[in-house]
Amino acid sequence: MCLAIPGKVIKIKENDIADVEIGGIVREVGLHLAPETKEGDYVLVHAGYAIQTIDEEAARETLKLWEELGIVETP
Repeated sequence: MCLAIPGKVIKIKENDIADVEIGGIVREVGLHLAPETKEGDYVLVHAGYAIQTIDEEAARETLKLWEELGIVETP
């Protein structure tokens, strides 16, 4: 089992790297495992890589739970 957190793809750059916003912080994330990802999509991020795309509702629900646990802050 892995632990992944949802984030929103802000910008896709060269070499399958994207800027992804997670809890107000933008990080570089590899899209090698989810090459179908587009700007604006939500992805599950684990160990610096997007492992799959998810819908916005699922991302928001998960981020809400993470926020309730005090792990991330959502804007």
